Amino acid sequence: MQPKDALSQAECRALKSRGVPIAVLTAYDYPGARLLEEAGVDWILVGDSLGMVVLGYPDTTSVTLDDMVHHTAAAARGLKRTPLIADLPIGTYETPEATVENAKELLSAGAHAVKLEGGTSHSPQISALSRAGIPVMGHIGMLPQSVKKEGGYKLKGKTSPEGDALVADALAVEAAGAFAIVVELVHPDTAKRIRDAIGIPTIGIGSGSECDGQVLVTHDLTGAFPWFRPKFVTPMASVGDTARLAAESWVKSVKDQ
Repeated sequence: MQPKDALSQAECRALKSRGVPIAVLTAYDYPGARLLEEAGVDWILVGDSLGMVVLGYPDTTSVTLDDMVHHTAAAARGLKRTPLIADLPIGTYETPEATVENAKELLSAGAHAVKLEGGTSHSPQISALSRAGIPVMGHIGMLPQSVKKEGGYKLKGKTSPEGDALVADALAVEAAGAFAIVVELVHPDTAKRIRDAIGIPTIGIGSGSECDGQVLVTHDLTGAFPWFRPKFVTPMASVGDTARLAAESWVKSVKDQ
């Protein structure tokens, strides 16, 4: 099976029905993607989180399509079999027509699918991608591209009405043709409601364990960005500290010559 085929809605429904958990991590370059494939990650996401952990921006809202194309192409060179999903950055999916045109650029760079933020409000864009034969992943809950409008990263779905709205978003995204949905910073009870309401996988991040899979920013998981760590992440390595110590040791060896 080709990676793109593995991201069809039918295949992903089958994964969910069999209860197969889906492990997703981010990559932004050749070695990062290659290492994740060797580790057995199910799907790899070129996230616009590269704005913070690679490009040094305060959030994702400065990331451009050219940035995403560049990093998607780099990550794609490191992969042989793992499905690669690329984020559509802010401002690139305002209309269905623009969404399809910009998604094609990411596919030309090596992505097998794209991801965009928004629920019911963006079902026309998701439908347009589906009609064009482009696999698309949804993203509901906390939407990083809306962080300035929201005034920060806030937990969603804490009340019954908020939960109802998120379930409606998930149903709309599924009906529009998405193969899976990222559920970010959603109250665990609501995340479970969303999971149980739809037939495609939910991929949680900061939303508890009641999802069909999990996604993390690899820099958070490995401690490669030691200046900030989300509260819901427990790093499994200290790559940043190790790199700093290696550089300090090398500098000392040079100075001591």
